[in-house]
Parts: sequence; structure tokens; C-alpha cells
Amino acid sequence: MHLLKKYFLAFMISILFLFSGCRSNVPVYHISEDIDFSFYKRVAVMPLDNLTNDKFAGEIVRQVVVSELLASGLVDVVFPGEVMSAINQMGIKNISSLTADQIKALGNALKAEALIVGSVEEFGNVKMGNVSAPQVTISLMMADAGTGSIIWSITKTRGGASFMARHFGASHETLSETVLLLVREAIQTLASY
Repeated sequence: MHLLKKYFLAFMISILFLFSGCRSNVPVYHISEDIDFSFYKRVAVMPLDNLTNDKFAGEIVRQVVVSELLASGLVDVVFPGEVMSAINQMGIKNISSLTADQIKALGNALKAEALIVGSVEEFGNVKMGNVSAPQVTISLMMADAGTGSIIWSITKTRGGASFMARHFGASHETLSETVLLLVREAIQTLASY
């Protein structure tokens, strides 16, 4: 009887590992502890670097970031057309390598206390065995427009086929749902502060 209990325990632990999967869904993020986020009333979301093969991925994710920031009620967001106009007027060619002085100048021109910059690193469907599922990875940073320093950053991935989808054909999120939920989870790390 004692041997049966050992086998049952080993079986249950094996099942637990099977259903828990191998990848972590914990975001990697940083929030400056000495910052009072109630100061930030208006932010500008810069065009995101697109490191994927989908030529619209950066703009798709940027629009969702703008929508989710507004929906959260945390801040007001500068209209994307104003952001592009200020970038063009200042002759900035590469958003991913902004200097502290450029961040300050953009913040001043847009009347924003902070800028959000970032990249889309993965966007599309990944194949796992015979199942294809959406997967998206983003990195976002918020820079204080007064100092040019980074006050919040996050890198997060969402998607891929779950155990149930891979082995039993269960449905999974669409690419649009994956982007929306990923950005929402990223913004919640800021909102929870």
C-alpha cells in the first residue's frame, strides 16, 4: 500500500509539471522608487521600433498602447500626429537612440511630462508541433521629459500554444487579443505602482 502512495504522488507531480508548462509569464520590469507618478499627467507615445517581419507591427502595438493608457485613466496621451510633427520638425531620424536633450526638447514641444519609447521584438504566429499560435514580445520605457532618465521599463511576452491547444486542439487567443492583453498587462505594472 505504501508503494502505491509513492507511485500516485509521483504521478500527480508529473501531471502538475505537464499542465504548468515550461515558460514563465512574469514580466521583467523596473519602476524608479523615488518617482511620484501622480506628477505625470500627459505622456507622448513615440513610434515603436519594429524588429519583426510584419511592417505594421510597431504601429499596431503603438495604437494599442495609446488606447490602453487612455482606458487606464492614468494619464492623458498626446495625439500621435502631434508626436510625428514634433519629431519631423526637430529632424530626429532615429527614435531608438534619443539623447536626454532630445527627450527634454520633445517633452517641452509636446507639453508632456514623459515619453514612452520601445520596440516590438516578436509579432506573429509561432509553430509548436502541428499547432500555430500568436506570440508577441514588446519592450517599453517611460522617460521623464524633465531629466531624460528612464523611470519605468518593461519587457513582456504573451502567446504561444498552451498545453491544451497543443495536445487537445483547444482554441487560443487571436493575434489581436494577444496584443491587447499583453499591452494591458504591461500598463498594469505602471498602474499598480
